Amino acid sequence: MRIGLILLVIWLIIGAIAGGQRHYYNGSSTSCVHLGDIALTIAAGPLNYFGVNPRIHCTAPQPSK
Repeated sequence: MRIGLILLVIWLIIGAIAGGQRHYYNGSSTSCVHLGDIALTIAAGPLNYFGVNPRIHCTAPQPSK
């Protein structure tokens, strides 16, 4: 149990570093999309260092005119 917690903390720290490398923490724009990008990078960011390149493609509905 303890080793799992240590690995999780290390994983999240690496993800936070990956977000910093992508400059997600700079700027003053805070929207749900921006916060989602940060959360996704922290959760999946370390995968890039292991050679996996996770990508998410989604389309949001456009507002009606």
